[in-house]
Amino acid sequence: MTGHLYAILLAFLLQPGAEANERSSLPFLSSNSAKNSKEKTQDVLEHKPVTAPSCEQFPTGPIETTSCDFETVESVSEDLYNNLQDLVRTPFFKYYRADLYRECPFWQENAMCSNKQCGITTVDESEVPEGWRAAALSKVEKPSQDDLHYLPGCYYRDADFCFLDDMSEGEYVDLTLNPERFTGYSGPSATRIWSSIYKENCFRPPAELSLSQEEQCLEERVYYKIISGLHASISTHICFENFDQNTGTWGPNLECFIARIASHPERLENIYFNAILLLRAVARIGPYLSAYDYCGVKTGEHEGDADALTLEKLNNVIAIAQDVGRFDEKLLFQGENALNLKEEFKQHFRNVSRIMDCVGCDKCRLWGKLQTSGVGTALKILFELDPDTLDPRLNHNLLSRSEVVALINTLNRFTESLVAVNGFRKMWADEDQGSQGKLLENTVERPVESASKPKYSPSAGEDEQYNLVESLQEWMRACKDGTVFCFRGLLQACKALIEAFAQLFKLSGKEDLPHSEF
Repeated sequence: MTGHLYAILLAFLLQPGAEANERSSLPFLSSNSAKNSKEKTQDVLEHKPVTAPSCEQFPTGPIETTSCDFETVESVSEDLYNNLQDLVRTPFFKYYRADLYRECPFWQENAMCSNKQCGITTVDESEVPEGWRAAALSKVEKPSQDDLHYLPGCYYRDADFCFLDDMSEGEYVDLTLNPERFTGYSGPSATRIWSSIYKENCFRPPAELSLSQEEQCLEERVYYKIISGLHASISTHICFENFDQNTGTWGPNLECFIARIASHPERLENIYFNAILLLRAVARIGPYLSAYDYCGVKTGEHEGDADALTLEKLNNVIAIAQDVGRFDEKLLFQGENALNLKEEFKQHFRNVSRIMDCVGCDKCRLWGKLQTSGVGTALKILFELDPDTLDPRLNHNLLSRSEVVALINTLNRFTESLVAVNGFRKMWADEDQGSQGKLLENTVERPVESASKPKYSPSAGEDEQYNLVESLQEWMRACKDGTVFCFRGLLQACKALIEAFAQLFKLSGKEDLPHSEF
């Protein structure tokens, strides 16, 4: 019987996937092979961020494909963080609409997270301003049918780097009531998510997989930097808002950060890289964002105050982005094979957006979909939108409301990661030398399995083996937490039994495969 009945699993993320060692100009990302893992990890934790912004002031730390450096990003991170924190709490940016219950398109997924933290709090559509509801937006944002490609519950346009949820599906979520943090979701389901993202979206056929990183094209290196940075940023959030099961309290987990990020400096570099990419997209689309309609909220005696605050904070963010967001998109997708390479890049990233529908934790799926959409929107802004289309007076509906909300919230998440890194450095500085040594010994020198080679073309996963007894035990624990989790587990188990039974009547050798465009 293929598939598994269900799996109730515990933490969302693996450690970010093992990427090839990358050259870097960050002081703590030295390419000197004489430094061991402990020394490199200490360099990350003891690095002192700069405070004076100037792209010309620090020429020694350039970020690849950009005209700026790590120090400049550090110098503005606090100011950017403060403005974004206010912005994402305004009515326009806190309501996000997503379809969180679309079936996984690549494999039979019956995983369920038993932890209460996996659940989300939805908002009744009546609580959302009328102008932002699905019916109203569909009248003004309905895409042209000329370049629309539909799949069940979602679609993409030729210019899109990810799938978008169909406007007729989904629920509204108040993002401020559903923070991204540790949820207790992991195991085979979470393993398969990141394994599929890293291993099954390669740019080369099998015969060429042995090429070194120096032989990779720029577009391929950028793609993997984006994926690695997204994963590392999410891991930073999980470590910073971690749940101590022994004390029942929330707080930053330094050991988690050292194991997942500090001991792999290239992952931290890729968080910076993504921040620059997003800032460049915001800078390029700045005039359009400034002219966007953020109305729709009635605030009684203070009517209009919310819109004024939104524009004030947004314009502050745009100003910072214009100073710091110096990603040079003109370096990519050039030459005789540019169009084919760009299309392949899109297909891989669209595939990542669809893999997010396979996440077995509602809250993890929400933030995975939102941030994938945010990065995809940034890529569309940089590589698909002609400068002439950016005039908001000529092209009012260039971006959908969901894309605008995803773009800003994703930039906020990466900025939060950079601020969190500094928080971990302060925690490290407060530890005595003996405690620091134990932390390094427990995390840096822990043996890890070598990464397997990636596969060419996305075929997104195979069924994992599962332990029935363990799954039943987890379901019983879920029932203790509440009726909702207990009932959901029972429903998913019944569904799995039906699907497994149906497999018996399929012709042998006719396994389900993902859509060819993935």
